[in-house]
Amino acid sequence: MQIKLNHINKIEGHAGFMASVLNGDVKSAKIEVKEGIRLIEGILIGRHYADMPVVAQRICGICPVVHNLTSIKSIENAMGVKVSQETINLRKALEWGQIIHSHSLHLFFLSLADFLDIDNDLKLVEKYPEETQKAIALREYGMAIVKIIGGRVVHPLTNEVGGFKKVPRLEEIQTLIKQGEATLLTAFEVAEFFKGIKLPKFERETEYVCLDARGEYAIYDGDLVSNRGLNVPVLEFEKNFHEVQRPREIIKRVESDGKTSYMVGAIARINNHHKKLHSRATQYLDSLGFSLPDYNPFHNVLYQMVEVIHGIEESLRILHILANSNLENAITKEYQVREGFGVAAVEAPRGTLYYHVDIDSKGYIKDVNIISPTAQFLSHLEDDIKKYLPEILNISDKDKEKKMRAFIRAYDPCISCAVH
Repeated sequence: MQIKLNHINKIEGHAGFMASVLNGDVKSAKIEVKEGIRLIEGILIGRHYADMPVVAQRICGICPVVHNLTSIKSIENAMGVKVSQETINLRKALEWGQIIHSHSLHLFFLSLADFLDIDNDLKLVEKYPEETQKAIALREYGMAIVKIIGGRVVHPLTNEVGGFKKVPRLEEIQTLIKQGEATLLTAFEVAEFFKGIKLPKFERETEYVCLDARGEYAIYDGDLVSNRGLNVPVLEFEKNFHEVQRPREIIKRVESDGKTSYMVGAIARINNHHKKLHSRATQYLDSLGFSLPDYNPFHNVLYQMVEVIHGIEESLRILHILANSNLENAITKEYQVREGFGVAAVEAPRGTLYYHVDIDSKGYIKDVNIISPTAQFLSHLEDDIKKYLPEILNISDKDKEKKMRAFIRAYDPCISCAVH
């Protein structure tokens, strides 16, 4: 039996799927990436370091902030540039804004219809108009954070090596706080709605990898940890995880040191760090009744909802700090350009994004490597599908295709990042 999906809609980018099944045994399961390689790393080599954040954030229109932040951090680490606490707080707020915006988009507009058996998204909006408006409000809050701090929603302008070109006014921060407080109430209403959806039962034990920082739910900085005992600095990422180029594939996949697949993203972060969630996010997580560790990839959807609530709580905490800070300290100060090698990792909505950069003494890029979350979990997705497929082989072809699309969309893949 051959199972083929020529196009998987409602994901970022273009991909299909093909599987081969013989006598109930899944011989192969493969995500077919249908985008050309973009060669961003090659484009960056030979350019001045200041160009890197501007170019790299063009990798994705949904998650440009994290590419901007990770490239800037890797450059700062390479040249030994230190930044102020105000700069770090502004960047963390930026990243939470992006996560809230991205998760809200995926939760309601990309994945929800799969679990309500609705084929047409227009019918989803018609059936749930109030919930649609509330989901939009969540996105608008996340985008407002990015716009006010970053200068615009897509491809921020203000963030740069060493700090910010321009910082928000106190009135703008106060406006965000008021919007965030209202949005937190809306998030709980959306979250209650999501508790009513029925997710398939499936699990496969696996390794969850993400950043870890003492005293906080890490997204901006920290070491790499996993539920299987990994605990290493980000500098050792490429010693523990390896890119693999398969024949006739344009993506470099990533495998762990044990040559196995692993998972990143909301489900990994919640499994590893649920005890670090803020109170209201913890309250919602407890109400879901899931047992942790949780190895059901469909639950990634609801864990994104948990992160939206936590993200609003955390962004409000940071915004209150910023409202009482001298943000002029975040304006870029003079620093020395020097030769160096630097690495950085930041948690993107879909998982840990990794950069390394090698800069010469005049500030030009000698080498750069970017490892995206989707490149890391693509093999994991295929391994999950191999186990999941036998459970749905006896249903109609149409229903089988619907379930496969729902499974793949629950991962929230970003193909544009994978083919960077």
